[in-house]
Amino acid sequence: MLKFTANLSLLFTEYPLIERFKAAKEQGFKAVEIQFPYELDAQVLRNELDKQQLKLVLFNVAADDLLQGGEGLAAVPEKQQQFQEALATAVEYAKILKPEAINILPGCCFDEERLIAYQDTFKTNLKSALATFSPLGIKTVFEAVNTYDMPHFIIHNSEQMLSILSEINHPDLFMQYDIYHLYKMHEDPEHFISTYADKIGHIQFADSPNRHEPGTGGIDFNAIFNSIEKSNYNGWVGAEYKPLHSTEESLGWLNFQRTLN
Repeated sequence: MLKFTANLSLLFTEYPLIERFKAAKEQGFKAVEIQFPYELDAQVLRNELDKQQLKLVLFNVAADDLLQGGEGLAAVPEKQQQFQEALATAVEYAKILKPEAINILPGCCFDEERLIAYQDTFKTNLKSALATFSPLGIKTVFEAVNTYDMPHFIIHNSEQMLSILSEINHPDLFMQYDIYHLYKMHEDPEHFISTYADKIGHIQFADSPNRHEPGTGGIDFNAIFNSIEKSNYNGWVGAEYKPLHSTEESLGWLNFQRTLN
């Protein structure tokens, strides 16, 4: 049976963040993930996780201005000191929250002439993240983001992710495979996951084209979930979508999956 997490940055936003843990638990989730947990104190989050008997599987290193339309943090050569500070903060949270993986968002490059420098900076920062998180037993993951939603994102397809994995060649470095983003880039998630399951550290999903729950777009999630279950992937599968209406109304896919097991 697949292990699903609720991404509390996009799901249960009807409630303040601290109340979303209880809401997720009440809907049957055993684990959650948060894009950026830093608005709340790490110990406050830990206490709520324990209270609800939930596991926090994943969170991101801070990404500066990325979600506000900027270039982000992890690939900008001039921001390497700021990235190190973000890593230090992530470690403080990781020691308390004990996630399985921490995601590094590559970010954007708005000047094509500097793209190689940005790619090199990102790989350097990935190596710093590995040196930081591996001693804690935490996987470092990174993801591709589609260029329709986020133009100029420096990692936007599976081939680029595989190339970085091969170049850095570290046992604790994995892809965070986002079905929504790679489907938007005209890739076949079902085939890719079946082929490269051992190189994937975390999976996330939303339907395409509008990033809502399964059943609202063009992705065959029954086939994809079946493919994941038959593959060698044994990690968590994160629901990271924007509910079309309320979160509770969006969970038909989860109830259907439960009837299959």
